Amino acid sequence: MTNPAMKTTRIAVISDTHSLLRPEVLPLLTSVQQILHLGDVGDAAILEALSKIAPVTAIRGNIDHSGPCAQLPETEVVEIAGQSLYLLHNLETLDLNPSAAGFTAVLYGHSHKPEIAHRNGVLYFNPGSCGPRRFQLPITIGFLHITPDNPIQAEIVELPAPA
Repeated sequence: MTNPAMKTTRIAVISDTHSLLRPEVLPLLTSVQQILHLGDVGDAAILEALSKIAPVTAIRGNIDHSGPCAQLPETEVVEIAGQSLYLLHNLETLDLNPSAAGFTAVLYGHSHKPEIAHRNGVLYFNPGSCGPRRFQLPITIGFLHITPDNPIQAEIVELPAPA
């Protein structure tokens, strides 16, 4: 049973902004402790804007080939609230066994398709894309909720479709 006095760590997970930070995203981020951007940032100004809300960890995606975003790492390991998270842009490039490496979650983007899955005790989480709409896919962001006595929980939030 969860103790309400225990602090929940709330992490925003976004990907594939492709140089577009939708204004409706910002109010959703007000109560997060950290923001993770999973690549295809497109414009470093997005990371700057996000860093005014909470600390940001970002990796580069396949479109981040010039300017400051090209200097972002390809992968990153982040430890938050006792959880070990592995960040990469394209899940197809995963070249390690997350379970054997002790990761709680693998966070990725690239496909623009939101997904929450569990494999071998590891959370695989794609928050989808909150940048320009691709095909008929939803515009989404994700959140991770971590409490001391519960496994990490993933959430996908769909944004309203632009008019």
